Amino acid sequence: MSEPHPPSNGSSEVNPPGEADSITLTIVVPCKNEEANITGTLQTIAGAMKEIGCSYEVLVMDDGSTDGTSSRIAEFQRIHPELPIRHHRNPTNIGVSRTYVNGAFLGKGKYYRMVCGDNVEPQETMVAIFKMMGQADIIIPYHQKLTGKSGLRIAISKFYTFLVNLFSGNSIHYYNGCALHLRKHVLRWHSYAFGFGFQADFTTRLIQEGASHQEIAIRATHVNKGKGSSPFN
Repeated sequence: MSEPHPPSNGSSEVNPPGEADSITLTIVVPCKNEEANITGTLQTIAGAMKEIGCSYEVLVMDDGSTDGTSSRIAEFQRIHPELPIRHHRNPTNIGVSRTYVNGAFLGKGKYYRMVCGDNVEPQETMVAIFKMMGQADIIIPYHQKLTGKSGLRIAISKFYTFLVNLFSGNSIHYYNGCALHLRKHVLRWHSYAFGFGFQADFTTRLIQEGASHQEIAIRATHVNKGKGSSPFN
């Protein structure tokens, strides 16, 4: 894997795995212009972690929003000072893959997972995934039921998965479902992708290196973001 790059958002904070104050799980929440959804996302995460009961932290990464996303995050922190939520703001939009890697340098958890800021993942889905911590190096969710996605996009997604499996020799159901990883694996990896496709690159590389993995069927809701949300990105 390529050499990792520390955060480019002005922070010099880097937390390698194994330090004295390590916690069990770091959840990174990339968001851009999610003013209407970020509060619900954080509420869902808080509810899920209450069920799980392990030590955790939430890194909310505002990736260059031009709406009131950051204000909503700050408001949620003010109302819930008891929750371990940290807020970082990228000066400009750097994309989900770089934000994902930067969050690993800022985090302290043994395990690491991305939860998107658009609040499409139900609490029970998060709980099911997080309960599998420790069962494998990679926990890979796939959609048992996905509502709101057109037939064309489902077909494109299946074809994409087919191609990745064909070239990698894997038999994974779905690559873009926000897998649960060991944070140390993210720290030594750097993506050359800009969209959600980075997950296929990351997962296939780890499996090729011998990382263990398990899949879990989950349900989620697809939200059409409009312009710029083409699956070909």
